[in-house]
Amino acid sequence: MTPTLVRHHRQADTSAPVDPGTRARDWAEIQERMLAPLYEAVYERLEIGAGTRMLSLGCGSGLALLMATARAAHVTGVDTDRERLALARERLLPDPGPERAREGLPVLIDGDPSVAARPEGPPYNLLTVFTPIGCSAGDSEGLKPELESAVPLVARGSSVVLTGWGPPERCATAAVLRVATRLGDTVRAPREGGWRPARRDDLEEVAFRAGLNPNGSGRVACPFGYADMDSAVRGLLSTRLFDAAVRATDRSQVEKEVAEALHPHRRRDGTVWMPNVFRYLVCTTP
Repeated sequence: MTPTLVRHHRQADTSAPVDPGTRARDWAEIQERMLAPLYEAVYERLEIGAGTRMLSLGCGSGLALLMATARAAHVTGVDTDRERLALARERLLPDPGPERAREGLPVLIDGDPSVAARPEGPPYNLLTVFTPIGCSAGDSEGLKPELESAVPLVARGSSVVLTGWGPPERCATAAVLRVATRLGDTVRAPREGGWRPARRDDLEEVAFRAGLNPNGSGRVACPFGYADMDSAVRGLLSTRLFDAAVRATDRSQVEKEVAEALHPHRRRDGTVWMPNVFRYLVCTTP
């Protein structure tokens, strides 16, 4: 299992704006691995292996894809974050050189899922959405057009996996996410909802709107563990959930208040530990 307690990072200069590449690397090096138990649980349940042709929406910097390829799956990842995709390419697509064929290597796509169509060869038989919904109002709305583009690329009767946050009483990070809402309300666009508790049927509602048939679900413990307070703040801000708060105030203010919200979760040795539960829903395509 991928460890969730990460190494120490140098103190950042909070007076300077965050470079998108730096934030993407914070995501890849600090935060992304927190969801590894979720990826592993899904792959174990669906028996991911050599016969799997997986299309992953919001693949980020590629950890979920890397774990799937370790099981011999054939993977295609789609994202619109170019900085995260660049890191995914570093992980998954080392320069093959002229003597190596690219057949069987992961495919990474910047843009709409429709670009991932397979005109040749069998269609995908697994679609995953590992970006959890349920931590802000309306955060599932962007999934509808993505699923409309992606579901037709998947074979009939194939699995589609949706993921979300668990109930707030099981997620210690919920209290920290409320900081983002409080600070960001003044500049939040109408479509950017503030924090709200995850509802039990969030994932089912998305599935029904997309014409999918729910076929089982599960819950997975995904504790957020950090080597120190600086790593915790940087990891959480790399999620993009605090962007509106940074626009409304400034990064120093957001980092200060996030650190204050994290204080109850700081242990005697300086590490930060927050237990969380995430949920996944397995659906089938009609």
